[in-house]
Amino acid sequence: MERYGAFWRQNPSYVKIWRMAARSTKKSPPVRPYHHGNLRESLLDGAELILAGGGADRLTLREVAKTAGVSHAAPYHHFSSLDELLAAVAQRGFVALAGAMTRASEHPQAREQLLGICQAYVDFARAHPARFRLMFGPLLARKGQFPGLKLEADRSFAVLLTAAMAYDPAGGALLAVTGWSLAHGLANLAIDQAFDGLPFALPDAHNLARQMAMLVLPIR
Repeated sequence: MERYGAFWRQNPSYVKIWRMAARSTKKSPPVRPYHHGNLRESLLDGAELILAGGGADRLTLREVAKTAGVSHAAPYHHFSSLDELLAAVAQRGFVALAGAMTRASEHPQAREQLLGICQAYVDFARAHPARFRLMFGPLLARKGQFPGLKLEADRSFAVLLTAAMAYDPAGGALLAVTGWSLAHGLANLAIDQAFDGLPFALPDAHNLARQMAMLVLPIR
């Protein structure tokens, strides 16, 4: 981190985020029946189960309670509104995304770290399209209202930013935003099957992500 001292001095809030990004991340727990003491986690599991089934439109507090096997009033013990529950689900998603990008960036060369992060981002979106869209939906613009969501969203970006700064200390911030935009656009196009029917063949999205990232990351 010392190599990028000027950037960190100008952006002190990222120091804490960078340190947290270096820690290991926990995986989202599997869906499990409710037991005393884990109501909140059971509700989040239920919400993720609904999302995984492609039922984002069915994601209501009542439906989440039903899926978790608890009373309709139970969610209000932990969530004052549906938005608060959705923010918690999105927060979980960013924890998982940060973990996937961190694991993909375990390489001594900064360029390879960035290539791996791009692939991991696209792979995560394709594996969890409904969760991905929730994470980057309208709630993200209001993340200041949900401290946990803001923390984990910033933390996931810090994984990318750290690798970008290692690759290019002078222009790492802009490079991180460029790479994020590339990966996010490709992820959404892949989810929407926008490449189907093109008059030429493309590699699968995983390899396409790497090839596209290579275009903006010359070997140093």
